[in-house]
Amino acid sequence: MTEKRQEHEIETGAAGGNPQAGEVFAEFCEIIAQLRGEDGCPWDRAQTFESLKECMINEMTEAIAGIDLYQQSGKAENLCEELGDVLLQVVLLAQIAKEQGLFDIRDVIETISRKMVRRHPHVFPGEDGTRELVSWEEIKREEKKNRTPEEAYAEKVAFRAAAGQIICHLSER
Repeated sequence: MTEKRQEHEIETGAAGGNPQAGEVFAEFCEIIAQLRGEDGCPWDRAQTFESLKECMINEMTEAIAGIDLYQQSGKAENLCEELGDVLLQVVLLAQIAKEQGLFDIRDVIETISRKMVRRHPHVFPGEDGTRELVSWEEIKREEKKNRTPEEAYAEKVAFRAAAGQIICHLSER
């Protein structure tokens, strides 16, 4: 798939054969922006990166439970709802980032799209048209090799802190 086609699919939501997805997603992003706006919901307007950490942990946990429920029952309604709640967290966090001039949801989507293409060279051929069979871990190591020791350490500390928060949250349930 060419980079141009990927950009088009991101813009139109045509990825996965669902051209309406982009329109619905854009509408959802507008709803979140309105909730965060001047005349929006006080709760939504008050949220910060920090305040949404527990919400993200909760919704992620409920999505995992939704997968289990689907596998046990064959009913996907709960899984669909919980995935929507995870999406809400992602879009809400991206909206906060946009308000702070950091990045927006398009940046999030473009970043993950580039990462998926880069980490799947066996699926997406390089500029020379060749496909390579390289392990995901090998690609991740290559991506991270230019980090400073301080950056690597900060990432490990943040990851461990997040893991601790998840464990605390789960032990309270």
